[in-house]
Amino acid sequence: MKGFVFHGPGQSAWQDIPDPALKDPTDAVVRVDAVTICGTDLHILKGDVPDVRPGTVLGHEAVGEIVEVGGDVRTVRPGDRVLVSCISACGRCRFCRESAYGQCRGGGGWVLGHLIDGTQAEYVRVPHADLSVHVLPSTVGNEDAVLLADIFPTSYEVGVLNGQVRPGDTVAVVGAGPIGLAAIATARLFAPERIVAVDPAAARLEAAKRLGADAVADAREDPEQLVADLTDGLGADVVIEAVGLPESFEACTRMVRPGGHVANVGVHGKPAVLHLEDLWIKNVTLTTGLVDTSSTPTLLRMAAAGRLPTADLVTHTFPMNHMEEAYDVFGRAADTGALKVVLGDLPHREVAVRAA
Repeated sequence: MKGFVFHGPGQSAWQDIPDPALKDPTDAVVRVDAVTICGTDLHILKGDVPDVRPGTVLGHEAVGEIVEVGGDVRTVRPGDRVLVSCISACGRCRFCRESAYGQCRGGGGWVLGHLIDGTQAEYVRVPHADLSVHVLPSTVGNEDAVLLADIFPTSYEVGVLNGQVRPGDTVAVVGAGPIGLAAIATARLFAPERIVAVDPAAARLEAAKRLGADAVADAREDPEQLVADLTDGLGADVVIEAVGLPESFEACTRMVRPGGHVANVGVHGKPAVLHLEDLWIKNVTLTTGLVDTSSTPTLLRMAAAGRLPTADLVTHTFPMNHMEEAYDVFGRAADTGALKVVLGDLPHREVAVRAA
């Protein structure tokens, strides 16, 4: 079979690799029908995630069909169409018992495309299958479902829930890429007074408006002043960092009101300064986190009911064997207008930015 293999910073290839096989009785092997590329994959290719060893198949999001299960797997069987979660969970360790699956100490957590071969291949071995895949209803298509493997639960849990968005809040989302857009869509579930999106790209700001942002600001101008103007100088109740750069993180801490929340979602490859000389007196709550995906069943039900604009984030689709081209398009998002790129068994189309 073929898969997309990381060979070191700046080096990767779609190439022949061995077929996966069951290693533990809790494993499943899934035939991959659809995958997507995550911003974290780009961080890996830049060398920002040194835990990923050369030779690893990338990818941690997929939709596919179970083809084989180990003897201890009870919740799925061959032929089931499933969502492969970005997080695996042993179900037995302290953290899994607290539904903090991202911190699993029993061989789970973020392992796919990180510590073991991932989903950007024709087949993938999924550990701890009982808690790491979700059977899909027939009403949820591949293009919608694959976005529930990572970006929607990540934005919802690490951004919206950690940020404690409440009715009537002003929410600022810094970064209108896929994570930021999913944060806008899920923040709306809590009826905030307004959502402000901040990004340097006009196309992404337009997408933010379509997903529910009430105001947008060019990050190169003065978004902090816009937030101040909208809140009578108070600042945003919740600021969600969805970029992963020191300057965007520091801007978030200046944008939040006293007693407010800064929820960092972005993956940082460099240190960011925490200005405690300014923040110590403001009672600001700062949260970080790796997604647990404990919300995936809820989000999946909402998608099945048509309550989540999942596929609205997809701007480009490709056949699976066009992986290198898809990475190029996604990696040059400023030029291509790419938001979310999906590969596999889909109604193929390719557009720069989806029309409103």
